[in-house]
Amino acid sequence: MVYTWYELGFFLIIYSFIGWLAEIIFAAVEKKKFLNRGFLNGPVCPIYGFSMVFMLVFFHSLTEQPIFLFLGGMAVTTVLEFMTGNLMEKICKRKWWDYSEYKYNIGGYVCLQFSLVWGVGAVVLIELVHPLLCKAISLIPGLVGSILLLTMLGLLVIDFGVVMGAILKVRYQSRRMQEIADGMQEIAEGMHALSGRLGGAITGRIQRRMLKAFPVLEEAGGLVAPIKPAVKSTVFAEGCGFYKLVWLFMVGALLGDIVETVFCRITVGRWMSRSSVIYGPFSIVWGLAIAIASLLLYRLKDRDDRYIIVFGTVLGGAYEYICSVFTELVFGTVFWDYSKIPFNLGGRINLLYCLFWGFAALLWIKWGYPLLSKWIEKIPLAIGRPLTLLIVVLMAANMAISALALARYTERAAGAEESGAVAEFLDERYPDTLMEQIYPNAIIRER
Repeated sequence: MVYTWYELGFFLIIYSFIGWLAEIIFAAVEKKKFLNRGFLNGPVCPIYGFSMVFMLVFFHSLTEQPIFLFLGGMAVTTVLEFMTGNLMEKICKRKWWDYSEYKYNIGGYVCLQFSLVWGVGAVVLIELVHPLLCKAISLIPGLVGSILLLTMLGLLVIDFGVVMGAILKVRYQSRRMQEIADGMQEIAEGMHALSGRLGGAITGRIQRRMLKAFPVLEEAGGLVAPIKPAVKSTVFAEGCGFYKLVWLFMVGALLGDIVETVFCRITVGRWMSRSSVIYGPFSIVWGLAIAIASLLLYRLKDRDDRYIIVFGTVLGGAYEYICSVFTELVFGTVFWDYSKIPFNLGGRINLLYCLFWGFAALLWIKWGYPLLSKWIEKIPLAIGRPLTLLIVVLMAANMAISALALARYTERAAGAEESGAVAEFLDERYPDTLMEQIYPNAIIRER
């Protein structure tokens, strides 16, 4: 099912509110008092809203298969919570929550117990709540709904600005940030009043509220850690930051294309292109998989092998399924079909390849990443950074022209005539014969 932006906007707001309710109920049971557990001042937790919108777009076809919907929901929320926790720690140099006391946790950012709860919650919401929600939204008059939605989204953006202003004020103690935070204080109080009417009075300022809502911050000594003088590194791409992830993406994209090409030669008996882009042997799916796996799993290198295999199998399967849905939604094209392989899910993924993802994750995090990381860090600092930026620009251009050519290829398959200089250029430079050579397994689906 394809949702409109209007519907997705309402879903974001409503499920953010439902997530906020769940958080304050959990806090009320645990702490015996009302706490606004949201990151924002208003009665919303956007992480829940974005998670549900993501699942509705990519996993809606699994509504009749609750087990897979549960696994998909568990995977999506786990990854999103992990990335959010990492991001907040990088900004504030503080952990906003810590699950270290729970068994089967990853860096204290996520744990198996809560991931299972998120999976169950996703199934309940999508199977039971969502149909009623869709019907309720359809009853709102168009103009009224548009005004209401724009107002709520506007308040959400303002609230986010207020909170980030407060955090940056503490973080940098700059005079300019002081003026911004003071100027928005009236808006913050209004948002506090709204939360108070819905769940109880929220006293104190933003910082005090956050310290109460996230005890880990108070135990650590404040909302953010004191700023330490930056130490310039003499090693290129040290750690697992932007520069290293770009190189891991490129190497993964190249190796993934080679592996798939050889695999097709062995299984199908002929050589065929497995590239995701027009220029160069690069598989974007594999490149992103390597970069994401490195970001999420490099902390697990010392964990038990079975743990990494299970984690990699679930996340790899969810990732491949999402990529398949994305290409179909955006380009109207499916680049692989596993319908003839046993234990498949809609032809998008199958059990055997999911297990491949699991074992690949183990091999990568135990052997591949440490070895490749050392090689990348040997690149001279003066050369590495400008070369990385050049690679980003060239690959972005390659992906953009490939996306345009694919979109036009789909239009031609649907019988659409050329219209404009861009379509004429794409038809001449990237005809069907070339596209079929680069994407031999592409299947055009009707929209």
